Amino acid sequence: MNHFTRMAQIGAVAALATIIASPAMAITCHGRYQVVNGDEISTPYCEDNFLARIARSRGIGVSNREIRGNPNTKYHVCRTIGQDIRLSGICNDYGGDSTRTR
Repeated sequence: MNHFTRMAQIGAVAALATIIASPAMAITCHGRYQVVNGDEISTPYCEDNFLARIARSRGIGVSNREIRGNPNTKYHVCRTIGQDIRLSGICNDYGGDSTRTR
């Protein structure tokens, strides 16, 4: 195997590793907000992770993936703890928004 072929293989492996690792490293959340170019913006991904974290702190065993991937799980969590002021706006569509009037 010549030097050029070996370097091409190493480059291909490095590129593949970067592509595989990028999605996991691409999203950074601060609480319910995603950090994009140093600014915090509201995104469903980070809001769902935040909801799952608050649910776990309140004794509900749920993962981030469950909240993001199963609307029924999100519905039940929001109905259970949606009145928590920290979740204001996150549970709007699930009947648990803390800003609604009674």
